Amino acid sequence: MVWLSFVVKASYLVAATLFLLGLQRMASPKTARSGIQWAGIGMLIATVATFFLPGLHNLGLIVAAAAIGTALAWIWGKKVAITDMPQMVALFNGMGGGSAAAIGAVELFKYSALGSAPSVVTLSLAVIGALIGAVSLTGSVIAWAKLDGRMDKRYTFGGQQVLNALVALAAVAMGALAIHSLSVPDIVIFFAAALLLGVLMTLPIGGADMPVVISLYNAFTGLAVAFEGYVLGNEALIIAGMMVGAAGILLTRLMAKAMNRSIKSVLFSNFGGGGQAQEITGSQKPIEAGDVAAMMAYAERVVIVPGYGMAVAQAQHKIWELTQRLLERGVKVKFAIHPVAGRMPGHMNVLLAEAGVPYDLIADMDDINPEFPNTDVSLVIGANDVVNPVAKTDPASPIYGMPILDVVNSRNTIVIKRGKGTGFAGIENALFYAENTRMLYGDGSEMANALVSELKALDGGGH
Repeated sequence: MVWLSFVVKASYLVAATLFLLGLQRMASPKTARSGIQWAGIGMLIATVATFFLPGLHNLGLIVAAAAIGTALAWIWGKKVAITDMPQMVALFNGMGGGSAAAIGAVELFKYSALGSAPSVVTLSLAVIGALIGAVSLTGSVIAWAKLDGRMDKRYTFGGQQVLNALVALAAVAMGALAIHSLSVPDIVIFFAAALLLGVLMTLPIGGADMPVVISLYNAFTGLAVAFEGYVLGNEALIIAGMMVGAAGILLTRLMAKAMNRSIKSVLFSNFGGGGQAQEITGSQKPIEAGDVAAMMAYAERVVIVPGYGMAVAQAQHKIWELTQRLLERGVKVKFAIHPVAGRMPGHMNVLLAEAGVPYDLIADMDDINPEFPNTDVSLVIGANDVVNPVAKTDPASPIYGMPILDVVNSRNTIVIKRGKGTGFAGIENALFYAENTRMLYGDGSEMANALVSELKALDGGGH
């Protein structure tokens, strides 16, 4: 059986190489799709190889679980709407953390039955992996519920941070006690405290911070998997977990930097400095599609700012058709993407790629902000909090300090919006009341279609 063990380990090495190459290709939108495919092939190789590990038991149950999970994920992945993608990512991430916690639980209960563990290091890593995985599981479920509108975006109560700290200390203390005693009651209480900690950590975090939270729990899941991989002596889990953990930590730092927030402030405080928010004066000024089309048709530079509302309206294809019409007229068009636009990192990039928008037309916040003063028309569709100027002007605002797209500096701003509601952070947007802003009320897809029709009319019927 030595040769079989060698084949399994060699397969894990091949899988790890594919993971690494896939992750590297995911760094660019142009190669991200193939990167996911390469990593998927690596995971398939690692999964198949695992079935040939010497001494593996319960093969029937493993095959059944894998088949059921694959079928459900395939069906769900095919049916999920692009607007529900963040919720699915949060849930699937939580399942990864839950799986790592389950591995830790099985190993701890096994050691409890045996009355000993291979080493203190192995036992400690089993507890640490289980703690992180359990927090990721329940935290991701709460994040899913918030993203899906099933609970309030931020839920706070008096003494919440003190309670969170006490539960965290209890989880760590019970984990240490479980390592020492290997007692079943201690292990059960440890898991209860760890699961409760994930819930309490996520409850007070608001919608504006959700992309950071998703990235953070993704990192937690990766680290938990790596620790449990060490406990099982499985190289594939160690390598895959470390890659996911490292990528998640880097992404979390990038997201926090884009929000001008520290990880500590995301987890333990709210945006803004508190106090009375500044009053927004003026009124929202409506405009008709025909006037917007004429304004854009004769502009030199147009910037389109997409947000979650565009995803809800499924307007990305019509917006790209509108862009093509403008490009044909010689208008210079760019798309401005805020790092946390949408409900998860890269949400808008995925939408625009789906519609066929070329990557060279898409600009990041830091690159596009200096161009807004020279932009004739900025068209905002579905974006709200990421273009709200109070983030720079009102210290009492919940989003104060968050870097925004400086759309307000454009010569003219058009906002496509269904009505006068607030954004995900639940605050009024001062951009909508600015002197150079006009509101094009209506469904995003319908308004984009109306703009295309008006441009055709300006072209004499067009093609």
